[in-house]
Amino acid sequence: MSIAEQKFMVDAQGRNLVEMRPPGIQNNQPNDIQITAEQLLKDAEIHQTKEIRPPQQRIMDEAELQEYKFRKRILFENRVRRQRNYLGIWIRYAQFEEGLLEFRRARSIFERALEVDPSNIGVWMKYIEMEMRHKFINHARNVFERAIYQMPRIDQFWFKYSYMEEVLGNYQAAREIFNRWMTWKPEEKAWMAFLRFEERMGERENQRQIMYKYMEAFPKLKVYLKVAKFEIKQKAWESARSIYERTLEELGQEALKEEYFIDFGKFEIRNKEYERAREIFRFGLKNIAKDKAYQLYQDYLSFEKQYGEKDEIDQIILNKRRIFYKELISQNAYNYDAWFDLANLEMSTKDFNRIRESFEAAIKNVPPGNEKRFWRRYIYLWYNYAVFEELEANNIQKAIEIFERAIQLVPHQQFTFSKLWIQYAQLLVRNKDIDKMRKVYGLAIGLCPNIKIFQEYIQIELQLANIDRARILYQRFIEIFPDNPIPWIKFAEFENDLEEYERSELIFELALQNNQMNMPETIWRAYIDNQIKLQNYEKVRELYEKLLERSKHVKIWISYAQFELSIKSITGFRAVMQRGEKCYIGKPELKEERAILLEQWKDMEIEIGDEQEIKKISDKQPTKTIKKRKIKLLGDESEDFGYEEYYDYIFPEENPQQKNLGMLLNNAKLWKQQQEQKNG
Repeated sequence: MSIAEQKFMVDAQGRNLVEMRPPGIQNNQPNDIQITAEQLLKDAEIHQTKEIRPPQQRIMDEAELQEYKFRKRILFENRVRRQRNYLGIWIRYAQFEEGLLEFRRARSIFERALEVDPSNIGVWMKYIEMEMRHKFINHARNVFERAIYQMPRIDQFWFKYSYMEEVLGNYQAAREIFNRWMTWKPEEKAWMAFLRFEERMGERENQRQIMYKYMEAFPKLKVYLKVAKFEIKQKAWESARSIYERTLEELGQEALKEEYFIDFGKFEIRNKEYERAREIFRFGLKNIAKDKAYQLYQDYLSFEKQYGEKDEIDQIILNKRRIFYKELISQNAYNYDAWFDLANLEMSTKDFNRIRESFEAAIKNVPPGNEKRFWRRYIYLWYNYAVFEELEANNIQKAIEIFERAIQLVPHQQFTFSKLWIQYAQLLVRNKDIDKMRKVYGLAIGLCPNIKIFQEYIQIELQLANIDRARILYQRFIEIFPDNPIPWIKFAEFENDLEEYERSELIFELALQNNQMNMPETIWRAYIDNQIKLQNYEKVRELYEKLLERSKHVKIWISYAQFELSIKSITGFRAVMQRGEKCYIGKPELKEERAILLEQWKDMEIEIGDEQEIKKISDKQPTKTIKKRKIKLLGDESEDFGYEEYYDYIFPEENPQQKNLGMLLNNAKLWKQQQEQKNG
């Protein structure tokens, strides 16, 4: 709608509707006088309508008084008729009559109210308080009797009734009221009120009877402890001890709680019965769960520190550590570190029975999987157990039995522990049972042959001077491990020690002929070292020549040259080096090996001290440069993977231009490093 059309919008009376709209706000500035929320609240309070109260009326004569009473009674009667079950009106009605000293009327109103709700405690209490307030004692007694007859479980009536009789000095009646009350077995506060009443009366025997009746009515630990504390307060020590003893006899498992043993123990400590207190603490710690006896343990520890001897204190500390380790074990039975700690703790006590129990409990927790990594810690439990039986308990037969049990337990088809067999055999040797030792090693070799087992077995036979048996074992060693160089080397060294040099060389030769040998270089190294030791230098050269026929590795040339140098054969040393260099010349793929050989050659010449030869070798040294080349993957040469840096060696006999380029690159690199150091 356009602005022109809006100007002609009129209502039924012809008034322009646009002009009738409220004008917009022209001034948005804040007013000079601001109204706060506090002012608004004050204005609301000022203008609030005040409560209309009836005018005060002064009664001048008897007629006006009677008229006032009549009018109020009519008002109350109308109210109680309309709201019969609302007892607050009944109570105000009765209090109105009480204020006029119309006690008969007030009693009548209370009785009418009790007919409406005979179990309302408030009406009963207002009724009783009225009678007591105006000293109508017999009326009050009657109301009390009616109330406790109708509601004997309401403690408030009994409290008020007994208190009234006590205030009146009628102590026997108050005592009878308490006795009647106790037949209903009320709560603890009722018994304690009766006890305080007898305390005020000074009747100790009655107090004791009350506490014992209380204990019979409520056979609970808390009640027994209260009775015991009562006897302690009365300084009846034997009676208190009897109560503590009855507590455990009559309550049984319910009495096995921390607070009972703490109270009983402290009682005996006060009576200087330290041995009794110690036994009480120990019995409690033995029969209560450890997580529920923390305070008991702390009190026991404090007791032993104060009254015990050093051995007792040590025993407590041991018990504390024992509890800690058992808690760890309860969380994870396969925590073998905790089992070790527990076993070591028991071993410190020298109690053989406890030590054996701890070891037996530990070894029952066999690892769940047949993987050696799970058994590595577990098997040491058996070792320690056997060592304990042998060294501490001096029970050799028991130690042998432990090793046999362990051997039967380990799954030797999956894995074995050479230390287990070796320790068992050593135990038998110490026990001078050589035949059984040989059977054990024979069983080990048959079930799970192991290099360590062979070596230990052979070592024992050598110590026993059984040369032939040792030679047979070496032969068996080689048969089982033909591709391992260790048995060949050990066998050859064994024959060499016996001065059977031909046998030793033959063994080495047989080993070199084995093409399936793992790490054959160890055989060559051992064979060469053996011949050097025998000063059979021609044989050494022969071996090096055979080795060079198989491989031209740079380490062989260097080792060969070092041998020649060690026997003062400088000519032989240089001849070997020259042969090695000649072997690498003209082979670009072996530049690095040649560089290594020349560097070693130079170091050896420096050791000899021949300046001419040193200069000669120095001139042969290559220049080391860094170059880049494309990265190529096997089977995929088409794709570009970038570049990589590598070291290249430029020897003097190569292209001089290439050599100069390498030197230029090295100098440029050196200059760049110097500039970086200056700028840094």
